[in-house]
Amino acid sequence: MHSFKGLSGAFASFALGLALCAPAHAGYPEKPVQLIIPFAPGDTDQMLRPITEKMGQYLGQPIVMNYKPGAGGGIGAAYTASAAPDGYTIVGSSPGALVVVPLANKEIKYTTDSFAPVAAISLGGMMIVAPGKSKYKTLADVVAEAKARPDSISYGTSGAMGISHLLGEAFASEAKVQLRHIPFQGSTPAVTALLGGHTDIAVSAVGPAQAHIQSGGLRPLAVFSSKRLAAYPDVPTLRELGYDVGSPTIYGLVAPKGTPPQVVDALYHAARKVVAEQGSEVNKTLGTMGAEISVLGPQEYGAYLQEQRALFSKAIGLIRE
Repeated sequence: MHSFKGLSGAFASFALGLALCAPAHAGYPEKPVQLIIPFAPGDTDQMLRPITEKMGQYLGQPIVMNYKPGAGGGIGAAYTASAAPDGYTIVGSSPGALVVVPLANKEIKYTTDSFAPVAAISLGGMMIVAPGKSKYKTLADVVAEAKARPDSISYGTSGAMGISHLLGEAFASEAKVQLRHIPFQGSTPAVTALLGGHTDIAVSAVGPAQAHIQSGGLRPLAVFSSKRLAAYPDVPTLRELGYDVGSPTIYGLVAPKGTPPQVVDALYHAARKVVAEQGSEVNKTLGTMGAEISVLGPQEYGAYLQEQRALFSKAIGLIRE
């Protein structure tokens, strides 16, 4: 697997020289915008809220989160794909619900092309974590145990055929080991299960694991990002450890296909205004979760999603072989 290049460090480039003229679309928004979160609280919402809450200040109406977890994010994404394309129902996610689920689940009735990309919001990361008191001090310890006792090590993820599951299987394939997958409805439940001793390790978004890492309850073993995370400079990437696995995890907003371009622009420009006028504050908040601002426009964000579709098509093949 390879990484989509040139998408990190967006705060500096987007904060300079922004054209902040508000696009005209009479009457929008006239009521609150519903932001569907297709996972349980404590993961995706944390990556989006620092910006989406402030976007409402520029839109003149709040963006209100509505949680619809299940099916690896597919329930909430499907709900949005079938909603009226008027800009009042959007969905926020990593590539998991927008790219991976429709590739992996034949029962899902939407595709990545069922959405109009609005804006990327933040750049996060995925990591492999173990309990702080675990015998697994490094990823090499996990690999050695897995080779000695195939299928004995369980790992939790945010859901079957979700992004964390595929990354976990891609790692196992690269390491030539067998791991036992335990799916949950979000990274936070997966982390909770790990802390409770129900799994041995987990592939988790950084945010839900952050506080537990800081308290010593969890130990990060490796990150899937294309480079080391600023918040964890001592934690190696999978690539550094010799495994060809890694991709930036960007969280963004999409609307149903057919949403008027002026509405998409209104939402995107609100995000850019947040970066220009309140970016330092937002970046500080995201930094506590090992994340950073990464605001990309509809075309750039759409290109990223298509790149992810190609990348995860390969990963899904590993599970189906």
